[in-house]
Amino acid sequence: MSLPIGSRAALAAIVGGAILAAGCTPIRTHQGYVLDETLVAAIQPGVDNRDSVVGTLGRPTFVSQFSDRDWYYVSRDTRQLAFNSPRPTGQTVLHVRFDEAGNVQGVERTGMELVENIRPSSDKTPTLGSERSLFQELFGNIGAVGASGQRGQTADNPQ
Repeated sequence: MSLPIGSRAALAAIVGGAILAAGCTPIRTHQGYVLDETLVAAIQPGVDNRDSVVGTLGRPTFVSQFSDRDWYYVSRDTRQLAFNSPRPTGQTVLHVRFDEAGNVQGVERTGMELVENIRPSSDKTPTLGSERSLFQELFGNIGAVGASGQRGQTADNPQ
């Protein structure tokens, strides 16, 4: 059975459109710690210590660089469409603070309110000095080669 030419073109357009639409499906990713609400709720200030936190939550994503009393568990969900940059859709930072003895002093949770979108001001880095044209760059040193330098005695060129 053969299809008329108009039906073939319509079928090809539908198949081609489906293939193109499949390339535009959003890509969702998860990075970092996988939060379990039951385990996070089990961490109690004054009851737990470092060993029990590691046993319950595992090793932290990172430890504060100024002291080992602050542990952070970071979780982030992103969404990306085709070739666009990934955008955060959800973020949780669990901050566990310890006292001097190593006991849990507090547990804080923050989310997307701390996420900032930083955009550069321009695509050019400002530099000190003068603006030179293309011709000045190409021909600016003509005549400077072999020109007499500083006259007189210097530390590296005694006369």
